[in-house]
Amino acid sequence: MDLSLLRTFLAVYRAGSLTAAAPQLGLSQPAVTAQIRSLEGRLGQQLFERLPRGVAPTSVADELAREVSAHLDALAAIVDRNRARHDPFAKPVHLAGPAEFTAVRALPALADLVAQGLKLRVTVGLADELLAGLRASRFDIVISTVRPRGRAVSVTPLADEEFVLVAGRAWARRLDPAALGHDAAGALHDVPLVAYGEDLPIIRRYWRSVLGHRPAAAATVVVPDLRGVLAATIAGMGVTVLPEYLCAEHLDSGDLVPLIRPETPPINTLYLAARTGTTSLAHISLVHRHLIRAAQRW
Repeated sequence: MDLSLLRTFLAVYRAGSLTAAAPQLGLSQPAVTAQIRSLEGRLGQQLFERLPRGVAPTSVADELAREVSAHLDALAAIVDRNRARHDPFAKPVHLAGPAEFTAVRALPALADLVAQGLKLRVTVGLADELLAGLRASRFDIVISTVRPRGRAVSVTPLADEEFVLVAGRAWARRLDPAALGHDAAGALHDVPLVAYGEDLPIIRRYWRSVLGHRPAAAATVVVPDLRGVLAATIAGMGVTVLPEYLCAEHLDSGDLVPLIRPETPPINTLYLAARTGTTSLAHISLVHRHLIRAAQRW
């Protein structure tokens, strides 16, 4: 059996699409189609059902993937280790994640690897678009704010971010702590909200979890970057909800004031996502393991 056909099969199986597998393999989409048809001809069985978007594996494909995936991944790892003996940092790592967490947590954690020779290419954005880029092989590792699904992606929990309701000094002085403790929703009813998006994505979650209902007011200020939300809140534009890692130093200095400290604050788990089978590759493994170790100190 031609190993290149099995390699193409596994890439299509994991990507769920002939088109998405093509750039991973360095082939055109027609060449990938031809190789899959050739393999199906040799096996005498259909491997994929063509869908309007992508392909669905047959039971034959599921069985073949179970039989060959570990072996092909091991061969790829051997090739990569041989390359790594000469220069473990020869290939750049393409890392993607949310702008704020990537800037504040991930990049500082990788500074020592960069000093050793690691080359990084960093992209920031929203989880769905970054995970689509991962599946299309545009990225090697994605820090995701949602848990990825599907057999094409391997997932490792990275860190929990804890959310805190905050205001700048001026707004904190105008709010009655007793009223916040007794009826926080009422005390905050007329206070302007500084939000990440028009639909109040983080604020809405906090209100539901801690206060038991959706926020009644719309955002007064919308900044699609949590660092901008932080700056606007410190400047006195209103109240907001932020991950504590992002505003910890400002809470310590008093520039920001926590308005409520619930017994169980809302959290969100971040995940490290990589294409299945790639975390054994030397350059990806280094960054993957380094981030997981660093997260134990966050």
